[in-house]
Amino acid sequence: MKILMLDDNESLATALKALAMALETLPAGSHPIHHSDRGCQYCSHEYVNVLKAHGMPVSMTEEDHCAENAMAERVNGILKQEYFLNHTFKSVAQVRQAVEEAVWLYNTRRPHRSLKLCTPEQIHEKAA
Repeated sequence: MKILMLDDNESLATALKALAMALETLPAGSHPIHHSDRGCQYCSHEYVNVLKAHGMPVSMTEEDHCAENAMAERVNGILKQEYFLNHTFKSVAQVRQAVEEAVWLYNTRRPHRSLKLCTPEQIHEKAA
């Protein structure tokens, strides 16, 4: 979700910071695949090299083809529709708070049929 327009350098720096935060929280032994649109920050050599250094396979959509990764797009749709992240916000601070709350609710309070009505947090706890 694009929150505000950044120049390429700011966008890359923000993406790298978010990637570093995500990598720090990965459970030991996990093997995620990084999926993204073809945003310039995700295609940059610097960003892709960080993914490769962590052994993370890279998946990118074809241009304007959201159906390529139905699971990721499904989660994005749920966050936008069920947690109202598709609305206009008055500030970046409001967006950050709304995203943080939505992701927390999604992971800790929303049961998933594919997880036998458990939350992602419950599944992670069982696996740990």
